[in-house]
Amino acid sequence: MEPLRIIQKYYKNGSLSYRILVNHSLKVKAKALEVAARYKQLHPETRLDMQFIGEAAMLHDIGIFLTYAPRIGCHGEEPYVKHGILGAELLRKEGLPRHAIVCERHVGVGLTKKEIREQEIPLPEKDFSPVSLEEKIISFADKFFSKLDKKEHTIEEIRKEYSHYGPDEVKRFDEWLRLFDYL
Repeated sequence: MEPLRIIQKYYKNGSLSYRILVNHSLKVKAKALEVAARYKQLHPETRLDMQFIGEAAMLHDIGIFLTYAPRIGCHGEEPYVKHGILGAELLRKEGLPRHAIVCERHVGVGLTKKEIREQEIPLPEKDFSPVSLEEKIISFADKFFSKLDKKEHTIEEIRKEYSHYGPDEVKRFDEWLRLFDYL
């Protein structure tokens, strides 16, 4: 499976949205593979699907073009927070249900049913939190890069960003920091 071929089915090669998506996804892929390799070194008994991590990291944001985010060249009609579930729909149609789950569960540090209800987030009321180790690795790696910044975010910058959403989000990010031995 070639992630770029799938991306090119939905994005015009060379367009702003294509360049931003591919650039961001390549950074997330590199970080995710680095985190996974480090984790395997610390926990040699753990089996991780490195090929899947690379593929899913490239495809985790494929749904952004369906959202309204003009700063990144996306002129769809849906709110940006829906890009995960929209991307999941695309990947299921492509026959990639496991990759689709990563799309659904990577937004923020995961979204709980309670958060969706209480914050009135325009998503189905269900849990969208990463479950598998591979999902957590990709979601964790994604937090280090925004679509518009060229530099990798520091842990403190990420914590500060997620503190705006409440202490539970920072707590979940800190759990990932401990899991991946970043503290």
